[in-house]
Amino acid sequence: MASADLRKELECSICLNIYTDPVTLKCGHNFCRDCIGRALYTQEEIGGYSCPECREEFQKWPALHRNITLRNIVENFRSAQQDQEKSGVFCTYCIHKPVPAAKSCLHCEASLCDNHLRVHSKSPEHVLCDPTTSLENRKCSVHKELLKYYCTEDSTYICVSCRLDGEHRGHQVETLDEASEMKKKKLRNVLQKLMAEREETEKRVQSLQEFRWMVQEKADQKTGHVNAFFRDLRRHLKDLEKRVQSEISGRAERVSLSMFYMIQQLEIKKEKLARKMGDIEELCNMTDPLTVLQESDTDDLYDTEDGDEEDRDTHDKLLHEGGDLDVVGISHILHTGLSDIMSQVNVQVGGPNIGAVQQTSVVTDILLDVSTASSNLRISDDRKTVSWSSDQNRPETPERFHHYPQVMSSQSFSSGRYSWEVAVGWADLWRVGMCYPSIDRRGEQSLIGANKSWGLVRGGNMYLVIHENNRTRLPGTVSSNRVRMDLDYEAGQMSFYELCDPIRHLHTFATTFTEPLHVGLCIWRGCLKISGGKCM
Repeated sequence: MASADLRKELECSICLNIYTDPVTLKCGHNFCRDCIGRALYTQEEIGGYSCPECREEFQKWPALHRNITLRNIVENFRSAQQDQEKSGVFCTYCIHKPVPAAKSCLHCEASLCDNHLRVHSKSPEHVLCDPTTSLENRKCSVHKELLKYYCTEDSTYICVSCRLDGEHRGHQVETLDEASEMKKKKLRNVLQKLMAEREETEKRVQSLQEFRWMVQEKADQKTGHVNAFFRDLRRHLKDLEKRVQSEISGRAERVSLSMFYMIQQLEIKKEKLARKMGDIEELCNMTDPLTVLQESDTDDLYDTEDGDEEDRDTHDKLLHEGGDLDVVGISHILHTGLSDIMSQVNVQVGGPNIGAVQQTSVVTDILLDVSTASSNLRISDDRKTVSWSSDQNRPETPERFHHYPQVMSSQSFSSGRYSWEVAVGWADLWRVGMCYPSIDRRGEQSLIGANKSWGLVRGGNMYLVIHENNRTRLPGTVSSNRVRMDLDYEAGQMSFYELCDPIRHLHTFATTFTEPLHVGLCIWRGCLKISGGKCM
């Protein structure tokens, strides 16, 4: 079909332009979607719908079915028209206005539009090709004949005369169609490889794009976590600041009240002493000895104030012990508060691909395992305090300690970093540490600090550390009623600290752990209370 005729068939009867997103009515006529939409909307105002071309009426707004086949024809036609216009070759015989050429005739050396092509000669010598302005390149420069062959030996295009009588006589030649098909075959092979390479490249681009989106999404998520972390951290720090300041103010007020009471007592004593001094001075100024001797109520003038030594001790105690506001206690509150904050604020930042800091899940509490407790120990209801007691009449089981007053924690730890605090102020002979679950439950090797365990021991006013029954006395004396145990399982380190001011590092065991670890407590008098279990 000629291009002009095809164009007429592809025109919308409403806008008279080539279809844009063509749709079909029930009657079979086609229109641009926007054109028929506007027409039906106008008809709606007058109360009815009909086809603008055949006038078939519809009771309600007709369904508009997309004509995919017609759309594809329109797109191909437009593409062909654009190719013709882009070629810049126009019909030789259309002299009134430029019309894109559909074909070029090598014999006539002219280009023709669709209309002139219909009346063009159909004889064999009139060879048609795609529109071109270089018709002279289609003929032999020597014989002025059409180029019909390709000389493979000289890699050039030749005419019939070149092949029969010219310099290419006897050469291996191919027709242009054969040479073209051979070249197309090679190009198709290259095209296939390029398509495979492009597909692979697209997959890589897609994977990188998806990974970029994933990283961005993860970064946004982590940013939210970090913002929440620091928001909670600031709130907890503010609360801790108020609590510590309140504690300082309260202790200062208590010290001030004690001082005020002592000052009042001393002022009363000072006035009493002043009166007594006045009476004595008055007697000393008398000139009549008989009067001095006969003065009654003078016996108490010889006596100094009772309790003067006690007052001096109270005075010295207030000055030396009350003036520091119990800095150790305040420091402990601050340290404990900071540890609690890190256990309450839970955030995970980063990962194996983007590295960085990770705060792992928190073990909110640690509990003692009653099934391992010796019969000479009492475990509190909250399972955090252990104290020496008479026989609890517990059944003898394989997991229970028998020879020593010991107990293990319910939880075991096989990875991560943890910290525990033990209040030891009510006992002066105890052991705290960690042990494997395979530790003996009978005999000397069951004691914490023997085989398969590591321990800190207090005996009187000194500390010792023990492992595999090797004892090491630590320098210094006991100065606090709280100790801390730190565990870094992967690093193979177990450390002990005394919570004084400043905190004193006692000892660090370095080894390679081969089993999960349990906290172990041993006491002969008094009681121990454990708290914490926070990931560091």
